[in-house]
Amino acid sequence: MMDWHWGHGGGYMYGFGWIFFVLFWAAVILAIVALLRWLTGPHGQTLPPPPTDKSALDILDERFARGEIDQQEYEQKRQVLKNNQ
Repeated sequence: MMDWHWGHGGGYMYGFGWIFFVLFWAAVILAIVALLRWLTGPHGQTLPPPPTDKSALDILDERFARGEIDQQEYEQKRQVLKNNQ
């Protein structure tokens, strides 16, 4: 007994029909990828940082708290900022 999908009844698999089958699914996948890229927004564009209401001393305090600068650098910069106010 022959399976009708792969036997003589599966006409899309004969000749060039399989090419259209592959092209159809490639087009569906490309359409889904394009839709997802469109929904997620622009790519390659950098947005400017959001404006902050923090003072220079606040930013310096945060950098010190995160460990980006050591105590000596923190105290030097803090002194400079206080003298410039």
